[in-house]
Amino acid sequence: NFEKSDSVSRYGASQVEDMGNIILAMISEPYNHRFSDPERVNYKFESGTCSKMELIDDSTVVRARGLPWQSSDQDIARFFKGLNIAKGGAALCLNAQGRRNGEALVRFVSEEHRDLALQRHKHHMGTRYIEVYKATGEDFLKIAGGTSNEVAQFLSKENQVIVRMRGLPFTATAEEVVAFFGQHCPITGGKEGILFVTYPDGRPTGDAFVLFACEEYAQNALRKHKELLGKRYIELFRSTAAEVQQVLNRFSSAPLIPLPTPPIIPVLPQQFVPPTNVRDCIRLRGLPYAATIEDILDFLGEFSTDIRTHGVHMVLNHQGRPSGDAFIQMKSTDRAFMAAQKYHKKTMKDRYVEVFQCSAEEMNFVLMGGTLNRNGLSPPPCLSPPSYTFPAPTAVIPTEAAIYQPSLLLNPRALQPSTAYYPAGTQLFMNYTAYYPSMQPRMDLYTQMTRPGLYPKNGFVFKGPSS
Repeated sequence: NFEKSDSVSRYGASQVEDMGNIILAMISEPYNHRFSDPERVNYKFESGTCSKMELIDDSTVVRARGLPWQSSDQDIARFFKGLNIAKGGAALCLNAQGRRNGEALVRFVSEEHRDLALQRHKHHMGTRYIEVYKATGEDFLKIAGGTSNEVAQFLSKENQVIVRMRGLPFTATAEEVVAFFGQHCPITGGKEGILFVTYPDGRPTGDAFVLFACEEYAQNALRKHKELLGKRYIELFRSTAAEVQQVLNRFSSAPLIPLPTPPIIPVLPQQFVPPTNVRDCIRLRGLPYAATIEDILDFLGEFSTDIRTHGVHMVLNHQGRPSGDAFIQMKSTDRAFMAAQKYHKKTMKDRYVEVFQCSAEEMNFVLMGGTLNRNGLSPPPCLSPPSYTFPAPTAVIPTEAAIYQPSLLLNPRALQPSTAYYPAGTQLFMNYTAYYPSMQPRMDLYTQMTRPGLYPKNGFVFKGPSS
């Protein structure tokens, strides 16, 4: 630590020396510049909250894209070092699952500082170059605005470092969270420094935010990343006031039962509906992000011959990249059970993979953004619970449509899920399904997109195999 501190001090001293030389050159011949109105550059970024009623000048906001997923508001402030970001003006964007998507809205104190920020387009943060574009005050308010009384009270203590907890047991209490961090990283105010995130009906989401009084305590806390609380490992990340508000807004405003307007759309014939109570599927969690279908088949070894046709479902994240999860439909419950028992926590490319037995219904809900864990199945907040049924709709893709490979029509067709949900406009979930076994592997892409002008009116795209 002493060597690191000494290195930082030397770097700071060299910066001051360089700035002094630049000023001396500017006030000397031939420039003869005179500094009449010196401007103060903030040494430290201040976190804070933002009200939805606040008026924000469009000429002060930028969108930064391509951020490392673990970056914080302090990293953003360092990237724009020398420019004054408004208090609470760095808002990290989240995807539909509540995870950071690599974008942020940044609000500066003036148009001049915003224009200078735009000149840092494609400058690097670590090994990644960052794209910087103009944005609007409305864009910023959508992400950071809407301070509730609960959030305002939680963030009332200034100069606190915020840490986000993810993956908490649904039964976790404030006392257990305090004990998890221990004496080396005490939480500010004890139980008062913890904010649990819940759905509108009071069910916990497994997320919480915790306050620490200083950087040292926060760093000690972050070292507990992936340690166990109960029987679950906990993910820890630096967070921001804007992220606290964004997460609370997302979960508190999500309807538990949506209006009947987004119906269940049959995309395969009804006779192929699998029994929902049969646990003939397995879930793979923790896959390397570069894992391919072939890697999964190799991983499952002898059980790869027991996979149903179209039975490998890779789960993609908000950006269309692998999330590390996959679902496999097996030919029988016994083979699914045996595969889960044999390959649970076996390694694939130096990463151990968790393998769980599950049902087709559970698979469908997780693919659409729900959660499946030891406490049971929780549907995504934008979908109805399993007990709710919509009126029977008409098929939008005819049964006789050529959505199967000709070679597969010669053999009995394996049972396949028949429905695809498309949720509210703020959601986006993706997965693709491998045709296996097959001479020429092809993929279906089920994509829910809701950007106006880029996709069909219903926001649902189905791409079947071409002939």
